[in-house]
Amino acid sequence: MSIIPLRRAGIAPRALAGTVLSALVLTTAACGSSGSAAGGAAASADPSLFPGTRPSASAPVRVAIITNEGGAAISQPETTAAAKAAVSYANDNLGGIGGHRIDIVLTCPTREDVATARTCANKVVEAKADALVVTSTGLGATIAPIVTGAGIPYITANGATAPELTSPASFVWTGGFPSILRAWAKYAKDKGYRSFTAFVIDSPSAIGAAQQLGAPAFKAAGVDFTVATVPAGTPDATPIVSAALRRKPDAVAVIGESTVCISVIKALETVGNSADTLITQPCVERSVLDAVGSAIDGTQVATPYDVISKDDPEVRRYDAIMARYAPDTPTGGYAGIGYQGMMSFIRAAQGIRGDISPAAVTAAVKSAKNVPLPIGHGITFTCDGTALPPLISVCSSSNIFERFDGGKATNAQVVALR
Repeated sequence: MSIIPLRRAGIAPRALAGTVLSALVLTTAACGSSGSAAGGAAASADPSLFPGTRPSASAPVRVAIITNEGGAAISQPETTAAAKAAVSYANDNLGGIGGHRIDIVLTCPTREDVATARTCANKVVEAKADALVVTSTGLGATIAPIVTGAGIPYITANGATAPELTSPASFVWTGGFPSILRAWAKYAKDKGYRSFTAFVIDSPSAIGAAQQLGAPAFKAAGVDFTVATVPAGTPDATPIVSAALRRKPDAVAVIGESTVCISVIKALETVGNSADTLITQPCVERSVLDAVGSAIDGTQVATPYDVISKDDPEVRRYDAIMARYAPDTPTGGYAGIGYQGMMSFIRAAQGIRGDISPAAVTAAVKSAKNVPLPIGHGITFTCDGTALPPLISVCSSSNIFERFDGGKATNAQVVALR
């Protein structure tokens, strides 16, 4: 792998390292409709989705939630709303978890700074939670050791740091950014590509992830992998893109927050890029779509969940749940990651036995096999440590690729690494 050192644009990056990871790694998600789930979904929901099965056991499962609300650079309250919607749905219709009501004993926003994240983690321990569900954060390295050190399982849909990805007390439902990089390497190999260039936001966390996770995957695939750094806030990335394209890559990827996405996607169109183009979720935020217009058409977005396939039973369930329990929350963006994180936990822990405790929750999740991943387009997960070695906490390595045409994601397809 090679890195192309490029001149900074003279604009200080807006995002801190943790924020970059949160935007790039943890909330890579499908871009469906940006509207609310209320309305049609509420009116047309299949009654069988709401059987009305209530908890029967007396002891609750005590769950804490950590989210990344209130930060100056990134705030995702919709992930919390979606996670709580999943809990309400389970309590009203699934008998909670194994017949036990789910009690949310703490909801703690980190604001995506280390001090608040540490405070939230300590509050989880003080609350004596049976499990922690993290909707989205770039600060797992701060939170996970405190929580798992107290014997409480750490649970999230996507992880980014070693304490999240390699702890036996941590459960990460999808492979997130590590598996996306491996999926891209597999995709490039299957296409017969010889070279691949990633335009990566100039942040130590993002560049480090690309180097440490991407380079080995592409090397194993026999594909030359190059990183071209792009400072956040770069108004015109044409010089950077032009320099990188002189290497004539067969495929390019854009890895960054919205300003990087806008600048690079526009530059690719300006220079007449003919390489296959792959992107992640920040590049399909509404601000990006409005700014780049048709320049995004023909790109492929990699995501761990699908909210666009309205004929998929999982998507219909998601829409119906959000319509009933969080009707004012947009369903097409970040909300899905909060829903997927919590609903996966609810499904995985249904086999819980004996007295309710963190140990009982951990045992139930570890014993669950081939659990359907919520809004996962048919993906299943098993938390036996073999999905994405050596990342033993990851429970599934598959991803969903969607193609953008006419400014909308279409044609969701699962890419399995095994």
